Amino acid sequence: MTERDGAATEQARSALKPLRACVPPGGAIGVLGGGQLGRMLSIAAARLGLKTHVFAPEENSPAFDVCAARTIAAYDEPAALERFAAAVDAVTYEFENIPAETVERLVDLGAWVAPGAKALAVAQDRLREKEFVNAIGARTAPYHAVDDLASLEVGLKKIGRPAILKTRRFGYDGKGQTVIPADNGDLRLAWEEAKRKAWEEIGARPSILEGFIDFACEISVIGARGAEGDIALYDPPENRHQGGILRTSIAPASISEETADEARRITAKMLSELDYVGVIGVEFFVLKDGAVLVNEFAPRVHNSGHWTLDACAVSQFEQHIRAVAGWPLGDPARHSDAVMENLIGAEVDSWRECARTRQLCLHIYGKDDPHPGRKMGHVTQLKPRGSPRSPQA
Repeated sequence: MTERDGAATEQARSALKPLRACVPPGGAIGVLGGGQLGRMLSIAAARLGLKTHVFAPEENSPAFDVCAARTIAAYDEPAALERFAAAVDAVTYEFENIPAETVERLVDLGAWVAPGAKALAVAQDRLREKEFVNAIGARTAPYHAVDDLASLEVGLKKIGRPAILKTRRFGYDGKGQTVIPADNGDLRLAWEEAKRKAWEEIGARPSILEGFIDFACEISVIGARGAEGDIALYDPPENRHQGGILRTSIAPASISEETADEARRITAKMLSELDYVGVIGVEFFVLKDGAVLVNEFAPRVHNSGHWTLDACAVSQFEQHIRAVAGWPLGDPARHSDAVMENLIGAEVDSWRECARTRQLCLHIYGKDDPHPGRKMGHVTQLKPRGSPRSPQA
């Protein structure tokens, strides 16, 4: 992000108009993005008697199946944004790669947009994200800003190998990153080749080099902050990934209460410092001594919070709609233990077997083309609170 872009984002944030009033049943929430998260937000809004108007450029967006109104247009289409802003009472977004200029334009048009521009700007830039986390007193993996091969070499000497090189912007589900393997006594030529290959794989773009962490497990905290500053935090689940994609979330995580409390404390601090309204997903590494490092955060509902749809009276999706609409936040308490599994690619073809399994809650996203790596749905296995973990969990 350039200095000009950052200044524009801060200007948009300062121009953010307060929510005019609580959006009552019958009101309309605008959702930027039409994927599965937008779909589940729309379903949650309908439970509360609210409508959603989904704005997305793809004609076959899954959220279009369940929303009250739609706009099919590019995110930078001025006339479409003007009509959209006039048709809704509040605006949110379902993924963090919405152009900052889109949010700025909607704010200029008088729209209430939540989460605000500050959270979006921080989450869109991995370097800025790390700097923000450290500034509020939380820890991250060691990192180094990379702008070219020379700064990559400096970073590798500082952090060591193995390390992960990630683009600063537009990366998710393992995309936009590559591993630089351990130094095992290779010749200088091999060292130069490893650097060059990594730099080319991430597109020779501004990046961040991160050190590997020897962690015990990965967890996340799904938190929410209301328009009046009230905060609600869900129990941390343990998350397991394959190929950079979330595979399983197990709630609750098998961690100490002290570790869970520290992760919640950091999440609450982030919500307050960002002047945040809505649901946030904060990912953590848990070290072997129980300490936590912030990995990253998403300014939206999060895949690792899907279990809340079935294991809580108020899901992360309803919580987000409540916050954006200016309603009181709901109780995040868990009434059941849960294991959430993503259905990726052709795994969705097992829907019939899933549908006949007791205590298994099936969610299919209405997408076509179940290609490898694409999230097509998820299932959540419920158990009474406090049940022993199964071997696979």
